[in-house]
Amino acid sequence: MNLTLIGMPGAGKSTVGVVLAKMISYEFIDTDILIQLKKGLSLQEIVDADGYIALRQIEEETVYSLDVDNSVISTGGSVVYSRKAMEHLKRISKVIFLKTTYATLLKRINDFNTRGLAKAKNQTFEDLFKERMPFYEQYADLSIDCDNLSQEDAAKTIIRLALHDKKDTIRFGFTKKDF
Repeated sequence: MNLTLIGMPGAGKSTVGVVLAKMISYEFIDTDILIQLKKGLSLQEIVDADGYIALRQIEEETVYSLDVDNSVISTGGSVVYSRKAMEHLKRISKVIFLKTTYATLLKRINDFNTRGLAKAKNQTFEDLFKERMPFYEQYADLSIDCDNLSQEDAAKTIIRLALHDKKDTIRFGFTKKDF
């Protein structure tokens, strides 16, 4: 079983993902890093050179090629534009939406111009937020409101809600009272 984290840039996918992977002894995979390693460019350099549609296509190919087990997968925020990629992720994992408000994202992100956002030049971050939210909700097996959670608390919430068995015992040595 894998766990895939989806959500907007700044929602905490990478930071929560690392904490979660450590807590449950899973591998951590960040698809943005895989893309950068594959292309030898930052996400922003890819967008600047080839456009946001090219970045989305590379993201789809990268995600679709994942063949992993016992991994926490942190995706790029635009992965939800690819039905092919999302259907693959849903086949190989439980998809968890790290939900945040627009106001929280504005507090967390300092510079939108260097994040490598897969968006049209005339599209604002708020436009992007409004456009993507229905996709995140559509594909999520589980949504976690992360506005007021620390990274550790978000990871513990995911463990409590996504990894419990019918006996109400959390896998990986945790018990319900630990959360």
